[in-house]
Amino acid sequence: MQKKLTITVDEEVYEGLHKTIGPRKISNFIQELVRPHIVRPDLESAYADMAKDKKREKEAMEWAETTFKDIAHETA
Repeated sequence: MQKKLTITVDEEVYEGLHKTIGPRKISNFIQELVRPHIVRPDLESAYADMAKDKKREKEAMEWAETTFKDIAHETA
């Protein structure tokens, strides 16, 4: 569901948005800029779900162990 929001910006910013982004695209542009700062994924829940996938966990562990062995044998 979308909500309407009225914001106030400097005239120069408005003109720049209108000219650069386009008159019908400003809302989407601002939404995409703001979203990563506001809508945070529930990482704890996502990691718990990933841990339930036994095949994926096995592959991840094998990768991690192989990587660790490779690093242990590197010379400085």
